[in-house]
Amino acid sequence: MSNVILRVENLRKDFGNVAVLKNISLDVHRGEVISIIGGSGTGKSTFLRTLNLLERPTAGKIFLDGEDISTQPPELLRQRVGMIFQSFNLFAGLTLIENAIAAPVEIKKLSRQDACVKAKKLFETVGLDEKLFSYPDELSGGQQQRAAIVRALMMEPEILLFDEPTSALDPTMVGEVLAVIRMLTKQSLTMLIVTHEMNFAREVATRVLFFADGTICEQGTPTEIFDTPRHPKTIAFIRRQKHFRHEISARNFDLPAMQGRVQNFAERYGLPWKFILRLQLCCEEIIVEMFDNCYSSGDDVSAAIDIVYVEAAKTLELSFACGGRAYNPFEAADSLSVKILRGCAKNFRHAFADGVNKVSMEVVAASRLIR
Repeated sequence: MSNVILRVENLRKDFGNVAVLKNISLDVHRGEVISIIGGSGTGKSTFLRTLNLLERPTAGKIFLDGEDISTQPPELLRQRVGMIFQSFNLFAGLTLIENAIAAPVEIKKLSRQDACVKAKKLFETVGLDEKLFSYPDELSGGQQQRAAIVRALMMEPEILLFDEPTSALDPTMVGEVLAVIRMLTKQSLTMLIVTHEMNFAREVATRVLFFADGTICEQGTPTEIFDTPRHPKTIAFIRRQKHFRHEISARNFDLPAMQGRVQNFAERYGLPWKFILRLQLCCEEIIVEMFDNCYSSGDDVSAAIDIVYVEAAKTLELSFACGGRAYNPFEAADSLSVKILRGCAKNFRHAFADGVNKVSMEVVAASRLIR
């Protein structure tokens, strides 16, 4: 028997003229726990919904245990592929135990007595054994999601799909649902989990898929994706990089306008005012220092300021690139501008290649005396 339980070949999904999924191919092995991460609107949830035929693929094929299920009736597939939604989707007019036994009794023809025995055991494992006869609106969001997980498990699916199972929950309830999913990962179940909980994705997954622009941009082990990502889009997402760029083409450029843009960028991400002042000071001083030493009077100038704020690490890197003569301001320079930069930043680097100087530094937030 092949170890591949699910195979996706050139899967595409269009909504009108918009391609949401673009020729995705993937093999899922038995017992794998795959975390799917990526920004909003990158196709993660649509991907899960096509696997369960809640959305019909526009093109491509889906194989379950070697059988092409792309054109099967959805009702048949959903006996084999369970799905847990963001918004629980419990039947409001049924008690928890009635929610759990409805499908096994109706579809799998399990006796009501056997279904109840099975449901009670599952509810006990998720800590809801005292809520069997409660209605969904009598429960917290976390309890409802745990009940939804039990309902999916009642069908003994070959694969479980989780579509951001904690996104609709109050932060205080997220942990209880994640604890249940952690428990399931130890039972050799095959699971695909779309999640925005990065620490959780790293902890439970055997493999991580990073989605961008309707494709699997990068995939690998949790260590590969979270510690050593390769694709620029993965790196930016994992580190939550926010980028600012300002190009300069004349010595008499509008400095106040540039500083205003820097301020707007920093305020957008909640940087404290003292940090913003340091950043603006570093921008001004590196421009002065490099222009004075890389260009002669009357030379045309070409330069660019780049600022990268890494939200996850709370670090702010400033880079300045310009042409002209090779010049490293941190080798021996003792100018006022360099003294100011040394007081506001750290980790200075300089490189000169192909006629371009590139200076970078990490602007520090801690108060330091400028000498």
